[in-house]
Amino acid sequence: MVKEELIKRSPLRVLEKAIHGGLGKGQIGVLASPKGVGKTACLVHIATDKLLQGHPVIHVSYSSRVDYIINWYEDIFTELAKKRKLESAVDVHDEIVKNRVIMNFKQEGARTEQILRSVEAMVSYGKFPADAVIVDGYDFTRPAGDDLAKFKAFAQKLGLEVWFSASLKENGTPLYEDSGMPHLLKNVVDGIDVLITLHAQGDHVELRVVKDREYPAPGLLKLKLDPKTLLIM
Repeated sequence: MVKEELIKRSPLRVLEKAIHGGLGKGQIGVLASPKGVGKTACLVHIATDKLLQGHPVIHVSYSSRVDYIINWYEDIFTELAKKRKLESAVDVHDEIVKNRVIMNFKQEGARTEQILRSVEAMVSYGKFPADAVIVDGYDFTRPAGDDLAKFKAFAQKLGLEVWFSASLKENGTPLYEDSGMPHLLKNVVDGIDVLITLHAQGDHVELRVVKDREYPAPGLLKLKLDPKTLLIM
C-alpha cells in the first residue's frame, strides 16, 4: 500500500468524523484511562498519522525516560507498515523521523511557562513548524490551577492542536461519574475541548467520547485499540 492510501484508510479518519473534523488548531484534547490501558499507544498513533501526512509533531514527555517514547514510535510505525504492507517503508520512516521532536521535562522541576517557552523556541526560532503537540505523562493530580488555560492560550497563539494523556488513579471513589466523566478531570473539564476515555474489555480497548466541545458527545466509538498490535482499529 502506498502512503497516501494508508492515510486515507486510517481508522483515525473515523475518529475525526466522530468529533466533527478532528481536534483542530488552538484546542485541547485529552485521552484518559487508568495506567496501562493504552493512552500512550493512542497518542503515538495520532502523532504518527500526522507525521505520515507531513505535519511536524512535538512530543512533550514528563516521564523520567525518553527512550521508551522512541520505542513506542518505532513499534507503532512497524506495526502499521507491516499490517498495511506499506511500500518503501524505510524511506517513509526516515521521512517522518525528521518531522518529530521529543522534549523531556520534570513536572515538579519546571514551570509550565518555562516548558511553553522551550516549545515556542523550537517552533519559532528552531524553524520547526509543528502542527501538533503531544503531552504525555502530565500528572493531573497536581496541576497548577491554570495550566490547561496556559496550554490552550499557547495552542491558539501558535495555531497548534494539543493532545494530553491523563492517568486515572483509584482513591477510594469510582473513577467515573454516572455521565462517564472522570472524577479526576471534572474540575478542569471546562479547559478541555475533546475528552476521550479508554476502557479495557478483554481482548480490546473501547474508546468513548465524553466531551466534544459544544456538541452532544457520541459516546462509544466504532473504534477499538488492539493491545497486541497497539493500533487503533
